[in-house]
Amino acid sequence: MITKKRKVANAKVDANKAYTLKEASALVKEINITKFDSSVDLHVKLGVDPKKADQAIRGTVSLPHGTGKTKKVLVLCTPDKEAEATAAGADFVGLDEFIQKIESGWTDIDVIVATPSVMPKLGKLGKILGPRNLMPNPKTGTVTNDVAGAVKDLKGGKIAFKVDKVGIIHASIGRVSFSPEKLAENGQEFINAIIKLKPSTSKGTYLRGLSMASSMSPGIMVDTKSVLN
Repeated sequence: MITKKRKVANAKVDANKAYTLKEASALVKEINITKFDSSVDLHVKLGVDPKKADQAIRGTVSLPHGTGKTKKVLVLCTPDKEAEATAAGADFVGLDEFIQKIESGWTDIDVIVATPSVMPKLGKLGKILGPRNLMPNPKTGTVTNDVAGAVKDLKGGKIAFKVDKVGIIHASIGRVSFSPEKLAENGQEFINAIIKLKPSTSKGTYLRGLSMASSMSPGIMVDTKSVLN
């Protein structure tokens, strides 16, 4: 059953119109129907075949205004790196004790950063961390000896993204409490990062579709031309 609030929100969105990114960023705030500070997400449809290794788009981007959510970061490292990770703002720092906690089912974290030397110990955690997208990966900057830099980036609004099985990338670019300008700037930065990763083997139109939505609100179609300038 569609609620009255949702009907009003639906009526404000022209399903046949492709809005500019700036227009969508203003409209998504206007049609929000939740009482909490909803996440604002962008969904980007790409002209790629994710089954091909060179077209399995994956990367990171630092959003200029952050995501509006503070990430819980666990750093798995040797003792000589612990003070550095703690000083940078990591929520949890250690190694064996946290590996044991994860084996017991603990996953109350958003991101794991690991130094290359401890990665062999994480292999047995693949079945737990993999499905939750928590396994550290060099491509997303979460396997590094610069643990302080990684933690600061993650706390400051750096997000990781990857294309799904049907060629779509989903990411949170902020909250409905953000100004339209901040949402548009975060959105543009995210899209720019995706455009830079266009594989040479991708044929035809790369950016095929773009939509914006907040939690429980209708989706807003965004004109891809408005983000290509």
